[in-house]
Amino acid sequence: MTFKQLEALYWIAQLGGFAPAANHLHTSQSAISKRVHELEQLFDTELFDRSLRTARLTDKGEEMFVLAKKLLEQRDAAIEQFGKPGVVERRVRLGVTELTAMTWLPRLVSLIRRHYPKVILEPDVDDSLQLRDKLLADALDLAIVPETFADARMPHRVIGQVQSAWMCKPGVVQGGALRLHELAQHRMLVQGGNSGTGRAYDAWMKEQGVQPAEVIVVSNLVALTGFTVSGLGVSYLPRDCLSPLVAAGMLEVLQVTPPLPVVRYVAMHKGERRSALTSSLVMLAQECCDFSRMFQAQPAAGAE
Repeated sequence: MTFKQLEALYWIAQLGGFAPAANHLHTSQSAISKRVHELEQLFDTELFDRSLRTARLTDKGEEMFVLAKKLLEQRDAAIEQFGKPGVVERRVRLGVTELTAMTWLPRLVSLIRRHYPKVILEPDVDDSLQLRDKLLADALDLAIVPETFADARMPHRVIGQVQSAWMCKPGVVQGGALRLHELAQHRMLVQGGNSGTGRAYDAWMKEQGVQPAEVIVVSNLVALTGFTVSGLGVSYLPRDCLSPLVAAGMLEVLQVTPPLPVVRYVAMHKGERRSALTSSLVMLAQECCDFSRMFQAQPAAGAE
């Protein structure tokens, strides 16, 4: 359950419809509907009565509305309490993976600067293994990495997830739907063990009893995408944010069974470094975590 989902339900109920809520939250109506659907799936219950033309909450929806109101008020109170200019003045070393840096990191930096104008933020972009080790060595205060690298020695919270898909240059793989063992006969471009995604999918393929016939390890996401676009092999790539390359005919999404599992991302910090500021930064990261689009612009004033 995320603050985005709770905000969607709260403002639909407050404003009387999906469209006004989308306008208030500076997003699309389809995004609002998706967040409500995610909540309904999570609790396996309808939150809105769809037999009516108006957005009216069900009984369970009313209960969720009360909960959403309370949690959103607590979030806003935390930001208000710990985000006052002049109260928080310190350096924060934030580690992120390449995918985060290429998607929603600018939005997070903007929100942090808005709430904590005296905080000096130092982003560090690296692979998941290096980020975890830097966190353990006190070279970072907070790291956002795939859950694969969640460490029992450090508290962590899930903030979002990425759905990847097998992709290749159009024409590299012939035929329609494939089984995973059939795909493995082609050259695979993988991210390797230093990548949280690479480690997760390597373990997953072993669980499926699949061993690729030929592998090229490409640890850099930009290079991995470039190799795939050039036709060097097939690879797992973040589906939504690379959809413009698919639409442009540079990449093709392959229909493979079983599909790739999602990779969840966590915000992780050293236990002794837990603070109100760290908790608030994790909350802000959860707010704007969005892997669906590349190079996201920072939000306009008041849009967070």
